[in-house]
Amino acid sequence: MEVDFKKMGGLVPAIVQDADTKTVLMLGYMNEEALQKTIETKKVTFWSRSRNTLWTKGETSGNFLNLVDIKIDCDQDTLLVKAIPDGPTCHKGTDTCWAETNEKNPLLFFSFLQDFIEKRKEEMPEGSYTTKLFNSGVNKMAQKVGEEALETVIEACNGTNDKLVYEGADMLYHLLVLLTEKGLRIEDLAKELMKRHDPDWDKTRRTLKAEGKME
Repeated sequence: MEVDFKKMGGLVPAIVQDADTKTVLMLGYMNEEALQKTIETKKVTFWSRSRNTLWTKGETSGNFLNLVDIKIDCDQDTLLVKAIPDGPTCHKGTDTCWAETNEKNPLLFFSFLQDFIEKRKEEMPEGSYTTKLFNSGVNKMAQKVGEEALETVIEACNGTNDKLVYEGADMLYHLLVLLTEKGLRIEDLAKELMKRHDPDWDKTRRTLKAEGKME
């Protein structure tokens, strides 16, 4: 990674982003030594301009920024540091230096879970329920999605909200397994819904095409 430290007198801005939530946490500055220490220790380290010394975030508070990845911009003079915070990032006790709340969006878990399912398919560990599903074949997997969908409907009509959430989660999990078997991603479903959300999307034309009534 070639960083142009000369452009601003030996320092470059380092934008820190939560690797999970994608929230921007803070902005600091790194010199070559701070960057090297960050890479070696996996703890994000800056150059303190006020104290004129290296400063590892969290060395006094315990709220370290645990390094995940570093990217450099197109001009090679700004760093994007992806990290996992141990606690509040700002010295004032807030999650970010802009007093924003850094919360995980539960919807992001779908991508994480499918990544996990894909790893299961690759490794196929013994004793895993997911492995058992993959070994059962696509027909059985599709059948299982149907069974879970029916149970979801039953709970929606005659059950409680807690049971509806439980059964709905089961249905979505088995759908993720089925999508993985077919080489698809949950993001493919999201993209399809995004297209349908477009006011210019022609629902009638799409339906006729799906039914084979037009070429």
